[in-house]
Amino acid sequence: MIRFRPANAEDVPAVVALLTDDVLGAGRERQADAAYLAAFHRMRDEGHNHLIVGEDGDRIVATYQITFISGLSLRAARRAQVESVRVASDLRGRGIGAALMADAEERARAAGCGLMQLTTNRSRADAHRFYERLGFTPSHIGYKRELS
Repeated sequence: MIRFRPANAEDVPAVVALLTDDVLGAGRERQADAAYLAAFHRMRDEGHNHLIVGEDGDRIVATYQITFISGLSLRAARRAQVESVRVASDLRGRGIGAALMADAEERARAAGCGLMQLTTNRSRADAHRFYERLGFTPSHIGYKRELS
């Protein structure tokens, strides 16, 4: 049984390993280093930005980031932004992703959110089908711009 909990600094290398455990992540991430640990500490210090891990025994097998955002639109709805959803490649298709998203929804509701949203890369067709099975709708077009 997978247990979801807030990540700690010691989990960062395992989370980075999950981020690199697919075609897209392998090309854009690197081996866990001080930059990832510093980012983890910034996230933790923000108070509304949480890194969650899923454990199976002593192994980190899943992760996601959830950020709670207050705003005025949608009748001042608070929303939960879910990012960096990953399940270990050797365990995909076993219901861990659905359990992960259920955990995210539970945390979002507990934080007073009326909406849960996420983005996913256009090339992730399997992920699109997965999110749609969970009731998410592809309602918006997302844009990104690197600020390097």
